[in-house]
Amino acid sequence: MRVEVDPDLCIGCGTCVDLCPGVFEWSEEEEKAVATGSEVPEDLEDACQEAVESCPTEAIKAH
Repeated sequence: MRVEVDPDLCIGCGTCVDLCPGVFEWSEEEEKAVATGSEVPEDLEDACQEAVESCPTEAIKAH
């Protein structure tokens, strides 16, 4: 599983960072969330999927 955060859609609510800090982190420079890597570790896939589904602007794309 791979995830990307669209910076144009992200409003910086931080839900993804709260739900899955192993995959998402806060970018102080952009004041938005970013994905920490390209491939989601298998043990974090459920938490990551919850973050994708919880994003209020659908800024996180999983593929």
